[in-house]
Amino acid sequence: MFSVDVRQEERGTVLVLRGELDFDSAVQLDEERLRDPGAGGVPGPVVVDLAALTFCDSSGISALLRLYQQLSAQGRPLRLAAVPTTVGRLFALTGLDQVFTVHADVRAALAAEPAGPDTAPGAGGPARQNRKESA
Repeated sequence: MFSVDVRQEERGTVLVLRGELDFDSAVQLDEERLRDPGAGGVPGPVVVDLAALTFCDSSGISALLRLYQQLSAQGRPLRLAAVPTTVGRLFALTGLDQVFTVHADVRAALAAEPAGPDTAPGAGGPARQNRKESA
């Protein structure tokens, strides 16, 4: 069973993903994307909490990329929090670790400073990741 819960925090919007993000469930993340989680009136980043994600396939990655592209077009950052090891390996194999900004947890993702033009994910440099957070 897959679910997406959206909550507004003082410093941004948090999407909590639970279960398996695959071909059948990616539509739920797309539905939230179409509701535009970045337009909730709360400034700041959109953080996707992956702590309770048990599986992610290429359809799930595509859904995350669509969310990233939508938010980028709006000038809003997408940050991933608590990425499971298996999903992190998948990001590394596909080069998406150079696109997504990853943080140890939601608190750290919300508190992180905005990326500058030289360190922004997808700007030719590596994704910003606080090594102390991920250790």
